[in-house]
Amino acid sequence: MTKHDVRGAGVSPTRHGALLSAVLALVVALSVGLYAGVAADHGPGHRTNNALAAPATAAPVSTGVWVGGWATSPVGGEPGTDTTGMAGRTVRNVVHTSVGGTSARVTLSNLYGTRPLTLTHATLAVAAGEDGPAAATGTLRRLTFAGATTVTVPPGAQTVSDAVSVTVPRDSDILVSTYSPTSSGPVTYHPHARQTSYVADGEYTEDETGTAYTGTTPYWRYLTALDVLSDEADGTVVALGDSITDGVTSTPDANRRWPDVLADRLHTAARSGGDAPHYGVVNEGISGNQVLADDARRGASGLNRFERDVLDRTNVKVVVIDLGVNDILRNPRLADPEAVVGGLRTLVARAHAHGIKVIGATLMPFHGHRGYTDAREDVRQRINEAIRGDGVFDTVADFDKALRDPYDPRSLLPDYDSGDHLHPSDSGYREMAETINLEKLGGSTRPAQA
Repeated sequence: MTKHDVRGAGVSPTRHGALLSAVLALVVALSVGLYAGVAADHGPGHRTNNALAAPATAAPVSTGVWVGGWATSPVGGEPGTDTTGMAGRTVRNVVHTSVGGTSARVTLSNLYGTRPLTLTHATLAVAAGEDGPAAATGTLRRLTFAGATTVTVPPGAQTVSDAVSVTVPRDSDILVSTYSPTSSGPVTYHPHARQTSYVADGEYTEDETGTAYTGTTPYWRYLTALDVLSDEADGTVVALGDSITDGVTSTPDANRRWPDVLADRLHTAARSGGDAPHYGVVNEGISGNQVLADDARRGASGLNRFERDVLDRTNVKVVVIDLGVNDILRNPRLADPEAVVGGLRTLVARAHAHGIKVIGATLMPFHGHRGYTDAREDVRQRINEAIRGDGVFDTVADFDKALRDPYDPRSLLPDYDSGDHLHPSDSGYREMAETINLEKLGGSTRPAQA
């Protein structure tokens, strides 16, 4: 009876032993390399903490869909930072999530910097409470960029971090901390955050207690987006607008802007099993923003930032556009309503080319505001007439009708007026969000009147 060699045909005992030794040596080498990668020092000021050490590989294995959890638009270079920037200090941005997930990644921008932005340390954590810089125990994660803890962002550019595995609760505050040892020139920032963030002298990105963060700021710096791998949402709504979308008169640290309320409505509808889509909501409002004209202090126009702030956002299904009032108020001459509507039509066409549905908002009244004139009111009425009747958008959110005073349609209803006769109160922002038909956020991009 012929016996078969279990070591393999044609392999001698000597060669088999040599081969086995080589395989064992390779396994040992790989094990040492993996251990070194986990235990390596990540730079001055960092604890050796394996729980924080992010792998230099792809995103964590998980299920779900990447959606926008939070975002803001970079507006300009922060005044007073041209020389020193934020060199030698840690910025701890506080942002509020519209949807939850099991992993997260961030976008950091050096759009308005004049020199490379070198970030040697960055972390993400869930906040311990509704205010303050402390991180919830066990949630702090070290951020990496293509596997490295240090990243250099050229002037005018941005970078996206690797994904980190962390439970991101919906309707919660997230802390994103960055440290740069050198100045990049003007700090890319968003001035009207309506959210308190924090600053520490020195490198404290991994400080869970928050005690080092003795400085506060009303700005968001460098950070422009937080994406989450979500199992509760399958798309993103972008709110593109001006100071009214930015929520400049809403209560600080309370998340009462109309996009915040819209996110809450979508979540409630999803839990009730209604027909509303399951979307995250991100706020791309800029105070003073116009459809047509750029502004040195208020950023690029809606036309010129549409790609960056809408098309480049993650998994966008719908954009709600509330722009045009500043084209009326900030134009030293009388604005051309046809030109403004033409600009809105261009935005719609660009969104449709990417399969994105567009909800258009009518312009709310501003009688009593310092910029009011009867001639400007006529321009507003003509723009609104086109928005309601000419099929500019897929559907319309009639903010004007919902918030105007029925006894003086040129004015906001007093309960909805913040006091400046242009921007809503918290109640007014809530009414704006309530005006949007949630079911019409879903479906195709075929024009249909609300």
